[in-house]
Amino acid sequence: MRQKMMAWAGRAFGYVWIGLLTIGNTLHSHDSHDRSTLTVQIVGYIVIGAAMMGWALIESRTPPNAPPGRTMILLLGLVSGVSGFLCTSHNGALLVLFAAIAGLIAGGDVALEPALAVSGVGILAVMAGALVFDSTDAAALIGFPATILSALFIGRHRRSYRVQAEQATALLERTRELQELQRHADVLDERTRIAREIHDVLAHSLGGLSIQIQAARAVLEDGNVEKAMQVLDTAQRIASDGLVETKRAVHALRADIALDQELSTLTKAHNSQYGSEVRFAIDGKPRELPPAATMALLRIAQESLVNAAKHAAREPIELRLAYDAAEIRLSVSNPVPADASPAGLQTVNGGYGLTGMKERLLLIGGTLDAGRDDDRWTVTAKAPA
Repeated sequence: MRQKMMAWAGRAFGYVWIGLLTIGNTLHSHDSHDRSTLTVQIVGYIVIGAAMMGWALIESRTPPNAPPGRTMILLLGLVSGVSGFLCTSHNGALLVLFAAIAGLIAGGDVALEPALAVSGVGILAVMAGALVFDSTDAAALIGFPATILSALFIGRHRRSYRVQAEQATALLERTRELQELQRHADVLDERTRIAREIHDVLAHSLGGLSIQIQAARAVLEDGNVEKAMQVLDTAQRIASDGLVETKRAVHALRADIALDQELSTLTKAHNSQYGSEVRFAIDGKPRELPPAATMALLRIAQESLVNAAKHAAREPIELRLAYDAAEIRLSVSNPVPADASPAGLQTVNGGYGLTGMKERLLLIGGTLDAGRDDDRWTVTAKAPA
């Protein structure tokens, strides 16, 4: 608002200054033709002043950054036309500045076609004034239109700069919004990853507990209390290890871990808990993997080993990790009874684990295949390197 007031203060000063110089010079002229010219200049000067007052009134009531209406364009055209007509009169050269101001404002605030129309009216008025006032000054006939056109071009340049500044501001604001959304998405993604890891760890631990509880029930039915106590001790250790593993899983999400070392530790723990021999082999040179791929393959190995302990107790298990150029391949294979149901072999938690493992790999662009081949059940997971 203050900027507009200062602009209009400058225009008002210019209006008075130009009027005093133009009309004053004509009054002091001794040429008889200047008497009629003076009347035309005074009338035109008043018309320009009235148009500028209307222009100021409309602008004061127009919201910021709102495009000028049709009335504003007509007033600008009126200022441009009257001042263009009078600038070719005797001592009226300064009046062309009003046409230049109208062209400047039109070029900066309205669309191209109306802006061209406002400046075009001023240029045509210059030609008409030259005929009426019998002006043959070539410099004026060329200079006045050039002045109006220059003001128009300056206005268009100003408009282009303002539009770019507004677009840059909008883009910056949009970028900030997207950054905020990205931060929010990262938080949600982190929560999802933590929830997924905790879910898988608990499923692994609870699956092992289920097996130990079934074993304890079986030995209690046989009256072997000592053996039942051993099984319950194992169950308690599995529960404790589950809590430790949960904390470890959350920590692993924030730190890089070596998949081959984690799988080696996992096989030793499985041998201790379930008494099943796990033959772990590595093909290729171990290398650092993305954390998401490492955690996905580690959880799949855990799920598959517990599944093997459930359906092929104390049978040897083959675990192989292959490092290829483009992918990492993990396979877990174990014998299965001839009468085992394929649906029951899916996972330790009723068939949802295989789906969960597939979804986990899909998130990182991997694949999972699981099925029976003769007397063996094989799970093969692939993840991009």
